[in-house]
Amino acid sequence: MEDFFSFIDFGNVNRWFNKDVQDWDNRPLPKESRLSVDLQKLKNFSDIFSDKVRCYYGRDPKNKKSVGFSYVMLKFFGKRNFVDKDLQKIKHYIEPGEKETLKLIQTDDDGKDYVEIRKCNFDVEISVDTIKMIQHYDTFCLFSGDADFVYLNNFLRKKGKKIILIKAGHITTKLRNSADLVVNAQKIKKHIAKIEQRPGKPGLCG
Repeated sequence: MEDFFSFIDFGNVNRWFNKDVQDWDNRPLPKESRLSVDLQKLKNFSDIFSDKVRCYYGRDPKNKKSVGFSYVMLKFFGKRNFVDKDLQKIKHYIEPGEKETLKLIQTDDDGKDYVEIRKCNFDVEISVDTIKMIQHYDTFCLFSGDADFVYLNNFLRKKGKKIILIKAGHITTKLRNSADLVVNAQKIKKHIAKIEQRPGKPGLCG
């Protein structure tokens, strides 16, 4: 029997259904509702076919909800299989003509407008962990559509590993070709998503 390890890039996964307007049965979502990834369902789903599930998450240390969510994820995945770190906040200074298309504009001490771009990639952490564990699995399943994993996937295939990629939306041809099997997240939406109330909207969602 083959050993099957799954690695979840949650920063990528968490955005999979942000723009969806229908649920998993193709029913329109109410305006006050949205789809999000359900941690319990995600863990249960990945446990069905995985001998080990490892999850990665970037938290905002100044945001109580983000820190609290990190603790919740720790409970679901366990100390050995949950990796988190602080988000980086990068200032992007606004060029003429950009201001009308950008939200959450701030101004620095010199009077220059900028927006904060939050960044927290786990390419290095996931790559190091997969290589450290390479003797313990035959199939590598990656929950991410990040093109930066092409090099890792190709390396693992040369080592005789099977690669399964679970992704949402458009991915590069190189990333698609680096996997033995590509699964669209829309196909598993009912297994990992939930309907919730949009922030600031009245009403209940089930």
